[in-house]
Amino acid sequence: MAGRLAGKVALITGAASGIGRESALLFAAEGAKVVVADLDAAAGAAVVAELEKAGGEACFARCDVARGDDLRAAVELAERRFGALHVLFNNAGIFPAQDGSPVDTPEDVWDRVMLVNLKGVFLGCKHGIPALLRAGGGSIVNTASFVAVMGAATSQIAYTASKGGVLAMTREIAVEYARQGIRANALCPGPVNTPLLAELLAKPEARARRFVHLPMGRLAEAPEIARAALFLASDESSYVNGATFLVDGGITGAYVTAEGEPAR
Repeated sequence: MAGRLAGKVALITGAASGIGRESALLFAAEGAKVVVADLDAAAGAAVVAELEKAGGEACFARCDVARGDDLRAAVELAERRFGALHVLFNNAGIFPAQDGSPVDTPEDVWDRVMLVNLKGVFLGCKHGIPALLRAGGGSIVNTASFVAVMGAATSQIAYTASKGGVLAMTREIAVEYARQGIRANALCPGPVNTPLLAELLAKPEARARRFVHLPMGRLAEAPEIARAALFLASDESSYVNGATFLVDGGITGAYVTAEGEPAR
């Protein structure tokens, strides 16, 4: 039985860990040839080795998404190595611990978050869209966040603003390229169980503040978000375009009382 991405070539940024890694493993298992793009060469090479050990086809591109030349090279690698590009998953992002309220966040932290989280997605699309057009169309999945549609429980002004920008940009791309065979959707995860978030939730008060907003009482796991990315990347979502694709366990649908308990 053919996989859901059989015959497709996918480029995933931030693919050496977290959601990106899980998506690379899943996409390959579903038949895709995968370009693993990441700054961490050792971790990226390890993901490629894991994919190849499982019988998949993959290659690594060292990529700083804040650099247009790196993304251009990653796209060129996809076409040179595998012949085309059909899926562009702009997943790389950062969430510095110093990102807080507007008055507390250092200006250089704001600039770096915007450079990676927002400009990085723009650059991925800038260099990836021509390749998708050469392939006759394809799917763009941009990782935004549930905080793109609602305020965060704790201050993270740069991250929240950057993800709002990703959401708006994705909508515009979806409209502009729909009749050229390209779909673009924003994947908006809720909080995901990653080492970075675990560090941020190490303090009991921070953990309590966030967990009261989680109707399911737990964080998402990276494979759960990867399965949503797979749907958006595959032809199963052929009429899904310009969507704010929330995978948040119900956070954006929840109401929290003044006492901090979800309404029942």
